[in-house]
Amino acid sequence: MPSISTIALSILVVIGGAAYLFFNLSLQKPNPSQKDPFANGTASGAKTPDDLSGSGRDFVAGMRKAKKKIVIFYGSQTGTAEDYGTRIAKEAKARYGLSSLVCDPEDYDFENLDQVPEDSLVVFCVATYGEGEPTDNAVGLVDFLKEDGVQFSNGTSLENLKYVVFSLGNSTYEHFCAIGRIIDERLSSLGATRIGARGEGDDDKNMEEDYLAWKDGMWEAVQASLGWEEGAGGDVADFEVTESAPGVHDESKVYLGELSQRALTGTRGVFDAKNPYAAPLLETRELFEDGERNCVFAEFGIEGSGIRYQTGDHVGVWPLNPDAEVERFLRVLGLDGKRDQVIDIKSLDPALAKVPFPVPTTYDTVFRHYLDICAHASRQTVGSFAKFAPTQAARELLEKLGSDKEFYHEQVGNRCLKLAEVLVFAAGDSLTTPPTEASYTKWDIPFDRIISGISRLQPRYYSISSSPKLHPNSIHVTAVVLKYEPQPGSSHVYGVGTNYLLNLKSVVTGGAKDVREQNAPVYKLDGPRGKYVKEGRYSAPIHVRRSNFRLPTSPKIPVVMIGPGTGVAPFRAFIQERVALARKAKEKDGPTALKDWGTIDLFYGCRRAGWDYLYQSEWAEYEKELDGKFRMHVAFSREPGVPKTYVQQLIEKEGEHIGDALVAKKGYAYICGDAKHMAREVEHLLEEILGKAKGGGQAEGAKELKLLKDRNRLLLDVWS
Repeated sequence: MPSISTIALSILVVIGGAAYLFFNLSLQKPNPSQKDPFANGTASGAKTPDDLSGSGRDFVAGMRKAKKKIVIFYGSQTGTAEDYGTRIAKEAKARYGLSSLVCDPEDYDFENLDQVPEDSLVVFCVATYGEGEPTDNAVGLVDFLKEDGVQFSNGTSLENLKYVVFSLGNSTYEHFCAIGRIIDERLSSLGATRIGARGEGDDDKNMEEDYLAWKDGMWEAVQASLGWEEGAGGDVADFEVTESAPGVHDESKVYLGELSQRALTGTRGVFDAKNPYAAPLLETRELFEDGERNCVFAEFGIEGSGIRYQTGDHVGVWPLNPDAEVERFLRVLGLDGKRDQVIDIKSLDPALAKVPFPVPTTYDTVFRHYLDICAHASRQTVGSFAKFAPTQAARELLEKLGSDKEFYHEQVGNRCLKLAEVLVFAAGDSLTTPPTEASYTKWDIPFDRIISGISRLQPRYYSISSSPKLHPNSIHVTAVVLKYEPQPGSSHVYGVGTNYLLNLKSVVTGGAKDVREQNAPVYKLDGPRGKYVKEGRYSAPIHVRRSNFRLPTSPKIPVVMIGPGTGVAPFRAFIQERVALARKAKEKDGPTALKDWGTIDLFYGCRRAGWDYLYQSEWAEYEKELDGKFRMHVAFSREPGVPKTYVQQLIEKEGEHIGDALVAKKGYAYICGDAKHMAREVEHLLEEILGKAKGGGQAEGAKELKLLKDRNRLLLDVWS
């Protein structure tokens, strides 16, 4: 299954006020007392910026103490919202010479919103999760602001508060940027004044361009309102990078790809997003029998780790970058001869920018394990590197790429070039020569700018395709490998996470089996200090993320599941859950134990039975064990000699049964897969089906669909 994208993000820039939001797609609320001291990336790992120490949960007191006019509260699961918030902070410093506090909002209270100085700027990064819900870290803020007669320290008014809103989301989802819009409207109703138009970045189209198109107008409005003097800042580095002399650091204390202090020292502890578990790969195989694509099955062992999961949860797999891309960046920067040089990195303004990974480390490690060097190049970052170009021609090209949106998309965006590839292209060097054989023009870009310009490498999330009732000691992953040619003749784009799993599978099973795996990226699979391979068995760092994608407790309630392609992954887990329950029921009550169970319908689609029919041999066995309560409906879109069929047609055909199951019998429905097309079309179909079941039309069906969502009887696990 493709990595589940971040459902939505919203950034609220609030002048003179703040709110409490932290983006976290996990439904398990983090415990602030259990934060990893290395989570911020530095060995010192202070939980709170030095400028706020001693201020407790009072961010206004912290602002006054530190003499800051800007405070930024970010909420980010994948790092995107934090990145945009940090970029706003950096631009404020460059434009006006004003440093910001960049804080985790979960650490602060907001009853004193009405005490924020009127000349202050606050940035909020706000996520919209699921069906227009706030993320866990946002619940407190949203609930607080939505209270009837909400009370602040001096009353009910926020007339002191001036704010700017930039919402980030994905328009394939029904509740696009809902939380950002809700907070904007609520702040306004409480007397706050918004400065400038509300911006909205759409991840389904081009969030980066939406941000760039919005930010200049926002700063103009800020300057007009607050009178800040532009030009008071400058191009200031965020970090100081120092190359350590031999012997300065104990080699055992140098991070070579470890993701936490516990991983470095081998100390036991709780395994989570801050401290992933190196899970042994128990089994891996190819799931697609033929065709042009790969789909990897991977079973990771968790026995003895303390990790527990529930049916419907997600697993985060922490990939690394492929060898070729690491080599390309090292050579472009002239660091290939210093790849193992130990470096220390210090934040020059910890309240603005934290070191994003643990230190001390090495150049090779930073590119291999810590920075997302395979991400598509940002136009703003490309333009900022023009001043470091090795030739006048390269400088002019980067300047044009940074300033000319259409030219950038023609030369870079449409080809999905990575940052290092843009530098190679701009210098006139070959993009087709393998990096290990290339002699690139050297770019003298300070390493601190590389750290500032590239996001941290994040885990890739997959719906777990197993149930702990049948597999308590392992987690199953079903992942279609991402590989495509963005335009004819251009280099292929390879998904970092899925090709990491493909490389693991190829090595474990004895090498590439056919043309589908040829030229696929190669990774350093043994991990830091060889920790990811023991006695020939490979491991990968993982952690579990909680979900609300759950079966009803009672098996008597009908269930309708819709999951074409790898959208079937969590439904395999659902069926396993019911099979385990059926076995127990039959042991206790005999062969008729399932007679009162509700029906279980799974609508699945693939191309051809002989190509990509996932887990084909399993479904018939499950049908037998569930005594016919489980029915599989399969659509084939490319089966020879058979008309093309899609799941939507099968759903329409079974409309009467579905309507009865969901309306008369109060059943549950689940959709997993593509959000942009399939999920939307299925929801429209369900509206028609529900309308008929209610004796009405589309309008009645829409009301019933909303009711199902409100009561968590229609749940989605979708991506775009």
